[in-house]
Amino acid sequence: MTESASVALQALGYALVVLGLIGAVLPVLPGPILIWLGVLVWAWADGFVEVNWWALGILGLLAAAAWASDLFFTASLSRRAGVSWRAIGGALVCGLLGGIFLSGVPVLGTLFGALIGALAGMLVIERSIKGEWGAAWRAVRAYALATAVSTGFELVIALLMVGIFLWQALL
Repeated sequence: MTESASVALQALGYALVVLGLIGAVLPVLPGPILIWLGVLVWAWADGFVEVNWWALGILGLLAAAAWASDLFFTASLSRRAGVSWRAIGGALVCGLLGGIFLSGVPVLGTLFGALIGALAGMLVIERSIKGEWGAAWRAVRAYALATAVSTGFELVIALLMVGIFLWQALL
């Protein structure tokens, strides 16, 4: 691999790691998975000298744990609070649409669009299922709490992953 190709791949790896950090708090992007892909690209460009397969394996396990925790916290805790599967599905679809709709405003537009879309979609669907606004609001609060817990956990894992990467790459 040429020197310029190696530098370009390492730059791409760093960009994916930064995008992954953003994705740890932005519900549309799979943060830890992007971090892992960024580290993989960076390590490949480096010939797996600084970041070896063991480190990539540990980072892969952390990324998988973050993904599983997102599913567990959001779906499981929401379901325990009585949120219907239709409302969870509606929140995902409306969150994606809200993020796309407000994506003209960099980062914050996508974040708030996804949040507003998910909560509004869930509220409308839960209202139609339960027949009353009070029950629908309780479901939305439970979903918002579960999402906050999931996002916090994912952010901790993402920061741990970046710390491990920097420790391997810089030392």
